[in-house]
Amino acid sequence: MSPSPPPSSSSDVPTAVSTLLGLTKQLQDVLRLWSVDQASEEQVSDAFVLVGMQFNATVNAFSRHRIDMGDLLSIPNDLRVVLEKCLGEEPSPRTLERYMPRVRTVLFRLLQGLQRKQAPYWKAVEGSRWVVPAVDEYTRYR
Repeated sequence: MSPSPPPSSSSDVPTAVSTLLGLTKQLQDVLRLWSVDQASEEQVSDAFVLVGMQFNATVNAFSRHRIDMGDLLSIPNDLRVVLEKCLGEEPSPRTLERYMPRVRTVLFRLLQGLQRKQAPYWKAVEGSRWVVPAVDEYTRYR
C-alpha cells in the first residue's frame, strides 16, 4: 500500500502562487539592479533559484489537488535560458532592454498558466468539502 499524500488545506495553493509571483517580481527587480551594477550576477542567480524552488513547491501544491501542471513545467528552463543569455553580456540598461521582453514573456506564460489552473483548483477544493456518502449509506437509513 502506498502512503497517502499529506493533508492539505485550501490555502496551500493560493499561498504558494502568491509567494511565487512575489519572487518573480523580486527576480525582475534584481535583474534591473544588475543592469546598473547595483546587484551581482550571483544575486540574480540566487533570485532565480528561489523562483525555481517556489515553482516546484507550487507545482506540488497543485498536484496534491490532482491538478496537472505538465503544461507549465518548461517555464523554469525557459527562464534560465533567457537569464543565461542576458547575464552572458555586460550589465547595462541596454542589455536589460534587450532581454527583459523575453523574461516578461516567460513570466506572462507562467501567469496565464496559473490563471488556467484556478477553476480546476477551486472545483477540487469545493469537491473535497462536500463528500457525498456512498449509495449504500443512503439505503441503510431507509
